[in-house]
Amino acid sequence: MPQNSIESITRRFVWTFLAGVAWAQSPCDRVGQLKLDQLTITSAQVVPAAKIPAHCAVKATARPTADSEIRFEVWLPLEGWNGKYQQVGNGGWAGSIPTGLIAAAVARGYAAAGTDNGHESKIPGALWAIGHPEKLIDFGYRSLKVTSTHAKAMIRAFYEKPASRSYFVGCSDGGREALMQAQRYPEDFDGIIAGAPANDWSYLLTAAVWNAQALLKDPKSAIPPSKLPAIQKAVVAACDKLDGVTDGLLEDPRQCKFDPAVLTCAAEDTADCLTAPQVTALRKIYQGPRNPRTGRQIYPGNVPGTEAVPGGWSTWTITNPPQRALLYGFGTSYYGHAVFEDPKWDINSLEFDTDVEYGFQKAGVHLNSGSPDLRTFRAHGGKLIQFHGWGDAAISAFSSIDYYERVNTFMKRYPDPRATGAPDLQNFYRLFMVPGMGHCAGGIGPNSFGQGSPVAGPAENDVLTALEQWVELGKAPNQLVGKGVTGGATPVPLTRPLCVYPQVARYNGSGDANVASSFSCVVP
Repeated sequence: MPQNSIESITRRFVWTFLAGVAWAQSPCDRVGQLKLDQLTITSAQVVPAAKIPAHCAVKATARPTADSEIRFEVWLPLEGWNGKYQQVGNGGWAGSIPTGLIAAAVARGYAAAGTDNGHESKIPGALWAIGHPEKLIDFGYRSLKVTSTHAKAMIRAFYEKPASRSYFVGCSDGGREALMQAQRYPEDFDGIIAGAPANDWSYLLTAAVWNAQALLKDPKSAIPPSKLPAIQKAVVAACDKLDGVTDGLLEDPRQCKFDPAVLTCAAEDTADCLTAPQVTALRKIYQGPRNPRTGRQIYPGNVPGTEAVPGGWSTWTITNPPQRALLYGFGTSYYGHAVFEDPKWDINSLEFDTDVEYGFQKAGVHLNSGSPDLRTFRAHGGKLIQFHGWGDAAISAFSSIDYYERVNTFMKRYPDPRATGAPDLQNFYRLFMVPGMGHCAGGIGPNSFGQGSPVAGPAENDVLTALEQWVELGKAPNQLVGKGVTGGATPVPLTRPLCVYPQVARYNGSGDANVASSFSCVVP
């Protein structure tokens, strides 16, 4: 055989061999072969491009305790990686991996991960917590740390370098998780978005029980959903003009002093009025739970102004019968499953003094992320953006302001030694309150500003882009601009500035009141 033929065959053999080695050690296979402590990688497979870029999807299960089974997924783009990591939060009691949110992050170029928080559950509730205290801790915070630690190791193995920046993005329970990251693991993420955080978990679900009792203890107290339009109409009539624009939106519902007694039925009970027991129940819902012995406010009440907006009160609180309300289910599962571990627990039996404190000590210490101490997160250089819709019927928007103010008070006692001049919380933490927006999104008002979008937008219209620029360029967001529709019988498209708390959007007195440029952010 001629020498050149032998060389040709040899070259083909070598390249075939090397290609086989390269295939065997492809980045996805390399991740799949990782040996990490207390972790089982169940699969690592390349997923072809479809609606999102091609990526290596890694599925894994961590068992940090004998009773732990924390499932999570890490998706690693094959091309176009932006060099960064994003971890997404879950919702409700979790129980499944939020793959839709992971996909949105990958579409924006991130390597991304999410977890089921340590249990599988196809129905709302916490039956998995009965007899399993370690699983409650996994849900509360341990699953978050396990996921971020292993995901970052997989990123290093896949790309042969670490992520340049790490972000955490979550809303609702994911917002609770976001603040948990800033408090318990303050050096794990450079930037955090906490949307509508359920961070005072034990007290939020105490409010759920409070509302249920207000509607159930006296059968005459139940408010039918058909009366919600009359309630919202009365609130808007009393308070809409307080912000200078009549548009069916309350820019700052704290200004609204609405008394449900104005709706008291003069004669027969109709859809346009409330009976005396219903007035009492509605007052309790606006008031929020209080300790009957000390009078201390346990959790803020519902915010007035969006009672009849679809997906709001008629989903979370006021249903027919009241037991169908989502918050009824969350309240019974928290106390019945996580606290008292009794599936037959009666929601009307809760005592708002001793039982609430017992619930906090039993479960709240693991689930709540209410610590105001963000000193280490600040020292790490972390940036935190929090947002909350004033029309959120699931989690009172007042709670976000309460937390921000607690942090502000605490951090003033411990000023940043590197800072010059007066300490300013807004150097690393900014809160945006969104008029009319429901739970995480939806509702009325300027409720769309890029949250959860798979497509990056300009910083003023996209909260994640705004966070990236703050972290990476030092450009803090002075305002966002949301889009949506006005309230009222005939909704009209609008754009409106979302101001950094404590500022609010104030109409300039001229120009189109449905255009953001006609407003300025001012301190009320």
